[in-house]
Amino acid sequence: MKLAVVAAFAAALPALAQIKINDSLSVTGWTVGSYQYTSTKGATGFANTSKDSFNVDNALLGATITPTKEVTGTVSLFYKPSNEAGGINGTGQEVTLLDAYVAYDCGNGLVVTAGKFLSYLGYESYYAISDNMITLANQQLLAPIPGYHEGVKADYTVDKTLTFGGAVVDSEYSLNNAFASTEGDGHLEHNFGTEGYITYTGVENLTLWFGAGYDSKGTPVNPYGLPSTTTHSIYVLDFWASYQVNKELTVAAEEIYKDGGKAPSLAAATAGLPTDKGSNWLVYAQYLFTDKLSTWACFSGEDVSSSSYKTGKTTSVSVSGPRYWMASLSPAYALTANLTVKAQVSYVKFSNASVKSAVFTGVQVGFKF
Repeated sequence: MKLAVVAAFAAALPALAQIKINDSLSVTGWTVGSYQYTSTKGATGFANTSKDSFNVDNALLGATITPTKEVTGTVSLFYKPSNEAGGINGTGQEVTLLDAYVAYDCGNGLVVTAGKFLSYLGYESYYAISDNMITLANQQLLAPIPGYHEGVKADYTVDKTLTFGGAVVDSEYSLNNAFASTEGDGHLEHNFGTEGYITYTGVENLTLWFGAGYDSKGTPVNPYGLPSTTTHSIYVLDFWASYQVNKELTVAAEEIYKDGGKAPSLAAATAGLPTDKGSNWLVYAQYLFTDKLSTWACFSGEDVSSSSYKTGKTTSVSVSGPRYWMASLSPAYALTANLTVKAQVSYVKFSNASVKSAVFTGVQVGFKF
């Protein structure tokens, strides 16, 4: 099913804005398809490359059940084709159960949720249909933003300006499933995760958000599958702020720091990265030209920390961490309330890497109901 088919199918179904089965059951979903082209200029000794893709990138079908006003159940199925970076979990699997949780409203601002749910962390959306651009701004190297995990969380709304919450989950990062973003690692005894956040909106048009996550060390679930003697706890700190300047202009910025510990001998263990440690940042600006036409501009980057390790009793090797900055422009046009066309062009400049620079261009069609 190619992009043109997605567009034709979506254009034929604009009336499906929302599907409410009855007072306690509703169904929602989305699909995105795109054409993407990337050309890279290799560093000294490395060849120039180019690649493209023409796919249905991913899709989601979900249901929300509200048997009582206090209880809400959510389930969803997620699709990603196997030719897109190996499918789901890097195994070639194409469909998985994504959301599977029950939320209970305890009253007085407290909501408790149990099951499988998305991490709190990250300014950019996990879902392609809601993301600002076709690609994410800062997940290329460190991938510091977790995905889904299983556990229990509680969110408390203090008042109209202050909300905070926390979770205890099976893992912050699913280390035994090729760093899967669609599920946790399924262990609590040897490896567990926690995370929390606080949001403040007490200043007009300004949102401040701070969150942190932690993954405990232990066996048998270790970073990169290394022996227990080299296992490190992992933590991540994330801060973002968003400000609506006026009706047309919104700006946002985010800074993320991740420390996954040092890996001992690099290449095989960490896909060539000297450490699983460093920082990511982004600055976004959105401008609304009309109620249908808008554009995002983004400047972002990553910086992986350098490392030194010994190859013998007297020999040591120092490896500089790769880094990059990326400038992106992504206009979007809403053909209908359910059908949107989005484009993106990005230039990426690398340091201490096999790639010197890269140019990305793409067009995406998204349909939701």
